[in-house]
Amino acid sequence: MEEPKSKPDIRRGIYLLPNLFTTAALFSGFYAVLVAMQGRFEAAALAIFAGTVLDGLDGRVARLTNTQSDFGAEYDSLSDMVAFGVAPALVVYEWALSGLGKVGWLAAFIYTTAAALRLARFNTRLRIADKRFFQGLPSPAGAAIVAAGVWIGADHAIDGADVSWLAAFITTGTGLLMVSNFRFHSFKEIDLRGRVPFIFAVAIMLGYAVVLLHPPVVLFIGFIGYAVSGPIVTLLRWRRHNRANRRRNRRIRRVPPADEGEP
Repeated sequence: MEEPKSKPDIRRGIYLLPNLFTTAALFSGFYAVLVAMQGRFEAAALAIFAGTVLDGLDGRVARLTNTQSDFGAEYDSLSDMVAFGVAPALVVYEWALSGLGKVGWLAAFIYTTAAALRLARFNTRLRIADKRFFQGLPSPAGAAIVAAGVWIGADHAIDGADVSWLAAFITTGTGLLMVSNFRFHSFKEIDLRGRVPFIFAVAIMLGYAVVLLHPPVVLFIGFIGYAVSGPIVTLLRWRRHNRANRRRNRRIRRVPPADEGEP
């Protein structure tokens, strides 16, 4: 007689520590939308940036403490959709895009849909993708570009209606980069538990100092640079691949054909 299959233990719990960071990132996205509806756009931008930091911590904490789980991965994706898909789109819509009518909400919708597609593609290719690179701009980086733009406007008292078309272009372009096939460095090869040269500590200190000079502008430039790096890296890899193929084809053509009459 066949033995009955064991049932899963419904009393089995979830790992608390990484999911605390995920919940905090989710709340950051929710809070950003809430304060944006009140016209507090600087606070909304800061909340989105807080979400990006928390999102980076939950995965690393899970790996460092060996508390990774399927539940945590699914919960993280849902949190990312709110914090980096819905929240940035609604914040920039409230700040600058609402005056454009259909064009404004279309730009916000393109960004939101692109973030959802980006996350879905990432989840389906998680086991086979090259860990050193992301395919498409990561959604936290996309959210940081939009949030930094809003932060610059709020910090300099710029009326969003005056730069509405620029905001629509940046929002739409960022969304399209998220669903592109460009490769972006993931920096996952950096070992946080290993020893690094002393110069790394000096570089980190200088990085903090540069950001503190003018946080919104420096962060915006930095993340725009990261967004531009994807097409550049992909183009350089494509050119290198084509150059290698041409060299290989030239070597093949130089090989003399074998004589047909040889025994």
